[in-house]
Amino acid sequence: MAVDTSSQSVAKAAGDSVARGRSRGTGTSRGSLRRSLSTHWYAWAMVAPVVIVVGVIIGYPLIRGVYLSLTDANERNVARSIGVNEIPATYDFVGLDNYADALSGDQFLSTLGWTLVWTVACVSVTFGLGLVLANMLNRKIAGRSFYRMLLILPWAVPGFVSVFAWRFLYDERRGLLNQILAGGGLDAVPWLNDPTWAKFSVIAVNVWLGIPFMMVALLGGLQSIPGELYEAAEMDGASAWQRFRHITMPGLRSVSTTVILLSTIWTFNMFPVIFLLTRGGPGEATQILVTQAYKFSFEISPRDFAQSSTWGVLILVLLMVFAAVYRRVLRKQGEVW
Repeated sequence: MAVDTSSQSVAKAAGDSVARGRSRGTGTSRGSLRRSLSTHWYAWAMVAPVVIVVGVIIGYPLIRGVYLSLTDANERNVARSIGVNEIPATYDFVGLDNYADALSGDQFLSTLGWTLVWTVACVSVTFGLGLVLANMLNRKIAGRSFYRMLLILPWAVPGFVSVFAWRFLYDERRGLLNQILAGGGLDAVPWLNDPTWAKFSVIAVNVWLGIPFMMVALLGGLQSIPGELYEAAEMDGASAWQRFRHITMPGLRSVSTTVILLSTIWTFNMFPVIFLLTRGGPGEATQILVTQAYKFSFEISPRDFAQSSTWGVLILVLLMVFAAVYRRVLRKQGEVW
């Protein structure tokens, strides 16, 4: 009889354990959410206004853009007002036709190719120069604080002001750069009028704007590396390159992965530099995906809202895929991100 009672107790405990395990599996979401709301209601109340605002500002345009990308909407068939007359929308649902046209056409692929070149070139050069400057400013040199302020200056100036200043420098007839070349007996360079020179010019401006962020972030990472590691390595006879390779770069890995990801996303969507400096020209030589999407909506006639939305959605998908792959690679390397 005691054995039976013990067996029943064990079976009941096992059943309770299974029930708890099942509740943690499929039925846990509703119960966990209810417990979280009841326990941390004040935190949810503080976060709710931000979530609502973000949902309205970002969520609605995103959903609207995805919907328009599935239609043939343009300025001739969207709802609009002419005086007191209200003209209803007459555009049709076309499904994935816009995506098929974009992905099968030469314009999207060629623009994507230059966008990738532009992004890789800007991020790699910015990271390299930022790392060099961060290493220089991490040493005890005379006037280090002044140099730091001077190098951060491009970050403090509004982006459009910097771009307009560079556009003046690049002017083929009155620009300072060509005047310096003329003083040395060299011919003027068509910085913004030649496709090849224009590409180098926009990359140079974006690198100049991006170096301060990269330098500050990497300098913070360098200052977090214990100095004892360098002292021990130097006592063991390690060269400067060996110390940089085996101490500096591993110590900067977590910072580097973050700034490279952010810089890639920002550069991929860097609208002001391209638009204000060359407007995608000469021709379409410097047009990147985001400026071409803008052109569909605001410059061509009739304005093609559907095509612009399609390109916007494709840009979002490409960046999400890149972020997912990047995160997967980091996890395989042992990085937690």
